[in-house]
Amino acid sequence: QNTGAPIVAAMSSDAQEAAKAVDAFHAALGKGDGAAAAALLADEALIYEGGHAERSKAEYASHHAGADAAYAAAVPSRLTQRSGVADGGLAWIASESRTTGKYKDKPIDRVTTETMVLRKTADGWRIVHIHWSSRAAA
Repeated sequence: QNTGAPIVAAMSSDAQEAAKAVDAFHAALGKGDGAAAAALLADEALIYEGGHAERSKAEYASHHAGADAAYAAAVPSRLTQRSGVADGGLAWIASESRTTGKYKDKPIDRVTTETMVLRKTADGWRIVHIHWSSRAAA
């Protein structure tokens, strides 16, 4: 278990910029702002979580963005590892984190893996795909 600073692989400046968009997405959720998080998604974003799929920014915004924001605002998550690559206008950022706290009076201790694929646009990096997976911490 990593208890110190996150282990971040060396990344190009483009990959670092894409990672900043990932961090901004999580910061918006952490403030309970699902709309601000959804603004960082491309219109055609595809989100996979727990065996389910949301096939657009609009679908995510109308279904899980609010619940994800409420959860993230209530239960702190700490980045433990990250890597990523940018090539041309596409990037992938892979992150691992640990989420601990209480949500709806239930103790939470989970390890989450996340892959985000981003596309560079005139407005900055936008998330086109998210794949989340989590498990109870050992």
